[in-house]
Formats: sequence, C-alpha cells, structure tokens
Amino acid sequence: MLGVRPDTVGAGRTDAGVHALGQVMGVPGVADDADLAGLHLSLNRLCGPSIAVNSVIRVPEDWHARFSARSRTYVYAVLQVPVHDPWLAGTSFHHPGGLDVAAMNEACGHLVGEHDFSAFGRVAEALSPQRNLWELRWTQSGHLLRLRARASSFIGQMVRSLAGTLIRVGEGRGSPDDMPAVLASRDRGAAGPVAPPHGLCLVSVEYDDGWSRPFDPFR
Repeated sequence: MLGVRPDTVGAGRTDAGVHALGQVMGVPGVADDADLAGLHLSLNRLCGPSIAVNSVIRVPEDWHARFSARSRTYVYAVLQVPVHDPWLAGTSFHHPGGLDVAAMNEACGHLVGEHDFSAFGRVAEALSPQRNLWELRWTQSGHLLRLRARASSFIGQMVRSLAGTLIRVGEGRGSPDDMPAVLASRDRGAAGPVAPPHGLCLVSVEYDDGWSRPFDPFR
C-alpha cells in the first residue's frame, strides 16, 4: 500500500494464543502525503475480520510504539461456571470450581509495587527482573472474573504467572501471606503455574502524548 516494505514496531509482545484489544503499531518512514484515511480503510479490508485497525494517525518523528509507552494494561479472564461456555471458550479460562476472590485480592495487595518478579516469569540475562506493578486486582461480573494488571512493563509470561498463582490461592491451595516469600525467593518454582494464554488480553497501552486514547473496554 505504501509502495515500500515498511518496518513495524509493536508496543508490546504477546505469547501465542494471547489476544490484544489495545495493541499499538508504529510504522516509521511513512511519506507526509500518505492517505491515512485510505490506508485505514484498506488495512481493515485486508486484515478483517480477525484483525481490526481502530485508527491510523500520524505521530512525532521521535515517537516509538514501545519505548514511548508509559504503561501497559492486561486483563486475564476466568469463567467460573460448572459447564464451559463455547462462546467464551476462546477468550477466557474455564474454571468449574468456586474461587475465593477476597483471598485472591488480598494476595494482590502483597504483589503491587516495585519488586524483583523473577519468580513470576522469565527475563533475558541482559534485562532486569525489577518491575513496578501499579495495579493488580480482581473484579467479578456474574460468572466472569477479570484480573487487571497495569505496569510500566512486564517480564515474559509475568501476567499469566501472576494469574496462575492467584487462582491457586483462590482454590485454597495457597495463602495470600505466601506472596512476600514467593517474591523474595526469586525462584520460578515457588510461584503457581502459568495460566493458559487464551484468557489473557492486552487491553491498552498508554502514552504521555495528548493524542493517545487507550482502548480499554474492561475499565
């Protein structure tokens, strides 16, 4: 469409099977006279229905989809019903038993803040496992539970590991008071299992620039 093979930069990576409602993609080097409205229409014709492009806008030259981001927000969805729901099977983790949401949120309180999250994911040797988790909480709407996690950035599989650990607490197989020791261990084996990918969704990426309006229908 642009007459060249463009470079593309995503705001965040997702594991195979993870969804995104608020992914942001940067395309540097687009000509000043490019028809953005036409590009928007053509992209949706080409990528739909699996991918929807919500908007195409021009950004400052020094803007970067990944490094200019101030925060990222993920939601992990758990469907708590005895029988699975085929309509939600692709976007939520089916859990037939009851979960103690109060205990899960109590555990969240021990994890919010700046910590070494080595126990809850994997990180490349050159990077630090230190992350500042600004928000972590469960909400419930009917049979659907949602874990909302917001941070400046996450290490690999961090949100899925947090979800799996908190679900284990909700099942009564762990205590909220265990969380400080799990963090201090820096041992992946001390935390719970990695929750399945299909329940996770990147819902928004936030920027300091005034043009950015995060797309977050779960707020």
